[in-house]
Order: sequence, then structure tokens, then C-alpha cells
Amino acid sequence: MKNARLSIAAALVLSAPVVFAQDIHFTQFDMQPLVVNPAFTGMFDGQVRANAIYRNQWGSVTVPYVTYGASVDLPLIIERNGDYLAAGLQLYNDQAGDGNLQNFTGMASLAYHKYFGGGGYGAPGGSDLAVGLQGGYAQKSIDLSRLYFGDEWLNGNFVQGQSQEYHLGLGNSINYYLVNAGVSFSHGGNKVSYTIGLAANNLNQPNDAIEKQQSSNNTLAMRYTGELGINWIAGDRFSIRPAVLFQSQATANEIIVGSEFHYEISGNPGYENFSPAVYIGGWYRTGDAVMMTAGVEFKGFRVGLGYDYNISTLNTASNGNGGYELALRYIIPNPIKFANKRTIPCSRF
Repeated sequence: MKNARLSIAAALVLSAPVVFAQDIHFTQFDMQPLVVNPAFTGMFDGQVRANAIYRNQWGSVTVPYVTYGASVDLPLIIERNGDYLAAGLQLYNDQAGDGNLQNFTGMASLAYHKYFGGGGYGAPGGSDLAVGLQGGYAQKSIDLSRLYFGDEWLNGNFVQGQSQEYHLGLGNSINYYLVNAGVSFSHGGNKVSYTIGLAANNLNQPNDAIEKQQSSNNTLAMRYTGELGINWIAGDRFSIRPAVLFQSQATANEIIVGSEFHYEISGNPGYENFSPAVYIGGWYRTGDAVMMTAGVEFKGFRVGLGYDYNISTLNTASNGNGGYELALRYIIPNPIKFANKRTIPCSRF
């Protein structure tokens, strides 16, 4: 029995870095731009941008995996030549499994945008080079009292109070700091605009394993992200917006590729987020899922829905087919005198 107890405890300790070492991701990644790249802070047409998202996956397991995210960002200092400094705040909480594994993270970001090219608000042309830095605090925790082990059962009956024997080397939570950085470049044209970016998360590689005796092998691996988004105006009111997101962390790699198809119902075409519009998108996460997104835009609001249909070996009757997301964004519009001082070549993310 003693060997069994030690084996279970060791398995939990050794698996902690694996279970906890993967960062969150969203299907509607453009609705959480500060998660993708800190250089996207302040990259929008407006005074203030607020985003919120809810994700629920593996709903058929005992305790579904649920993730919440929220962010707000805004330009702080705007120069006459169009350069500006922006700031933002990103919060998210991830909860998973019977043990109530939780990851709460709060990040503050700054980004400096250097504008190249002429033209005022809404004018074609021009480019934006941005550099962003992010820093924050994270807490990961587990409720060990909600986990059950084989030796806690005697002749088919639960023996209360035995679970402490399995907690060898484990704690209930760990706190640490994170540092992220990124760079992006955007260019706007008459018909085609694009944004490309590179980011590196967890630059300080903190120790994030929930165990009392920690080692250098339990550090949170750096996550590298590359993204490309295009906005192609194919008609007076119709645009096609393909995007690619690549992420790599430790031994895990992920690629999301697809496109959004956007149609403005009425109003001022090109005045993004404020003219009434509808959109639908199709996406593929390599080796994992096919995804659909759809939503509406009106008066600065964007409401989006996303659904993942899992196509990997995890798609079983017991696990369910995937997950869904609900996302909301609101942008406070610019007064004219403010808007003439800043141009966003492409705000795909």
C-alpha cells in the first residue's frame, strides 16, 4: 500500500509541470488581441476598446473546462505625426477538472506605435510598426480535498481523512510573475491591408509547478506566437479576412488557419465596427478541430460565437465533440478632432 501511495503522489508531482505548462488559447483569438501579442495593444480605431470572452469545452466530463477572459486598452499619448503610446490590461481565469485546477492571470501592457505614411483618418496607405511589452502576475491552484485515490476506499467504502497521505510534495497553490514581448507591422492599402506579428511569452520562464520541493525542470516553457491577418475589400460592402495563427510551446505546436467573410448591411462602408454588419468564418486547427465563427457588429459592438468540432482521437462519446465560445467587444468611437491625429492601417486583430 505504501508503494502505491508513493507512486500516486509521484505521478501527480511529475505530471504537474505537464498539466500546468500549457497557456490558454481561444478559437476567436482576434477577440483577445492582448493574449496573442502585446504589440496589438491600442491597435484599433477608437478611444477605448473592451473585450470579454467565455469558453466552455469537454462539457460531458464531470467538471467542464471553462475559461474567462477580459481586456481593456486605449491610446495614452498621441503625437502630431500619428505616433502613439498605448496601454492595456488583460485578465483571464482558467478552470479545469475535478480538482478545480485554476489559473488566474493579470497582465498590464504598453505598446509604442510608429506611424509611417500620410493621410488622415480612413485614408488609404500608411504603415504602423509597434513594439509591445507585457508584465503581470499569475496564481495557479488546486483543491486537493476534491481528489480521491484508491487507498481511500476499504472494502468498497470511502475512508474519510486518508487523502492527506497522498499529498506528499504537493502544495495548494503557487504564485509567480510573467514577462511577455512582441512586435507587429501593419500596412494599409486601397483594397488590401495586412498585419503581421511575432511574440514571445513567459520570457522569465517562472517555476509554475504546484509542489513543495521545486526544481529547475518545472519552469513554464516560453511560448512563441506568429500571426498574419489580411483584410481584402472585395466589394462595396463585402470583405474577406483570412488569418493564420501559429503557436509553439515546449513540444506542442498549434496552427489555426481560416477566414472570416464580412458583409456591411448599411451605413458607411469601411467605418469598421460601427456600420451594421454580419460575418461568418471557417477555421481549422491542425490535427485537432474544425471551427465555425459567426457574429454581428453594430454601433461599436461586436458579438461573436464560436464552435469547435474535435476531429482528433479525443472525440469520443465520453469526451464530447469540442467546445464553444461567446465573445463581446465594444469600442468607444473617436470624436473627429481626435481621430484626425491617428490612423490604423489594419486592425485585423
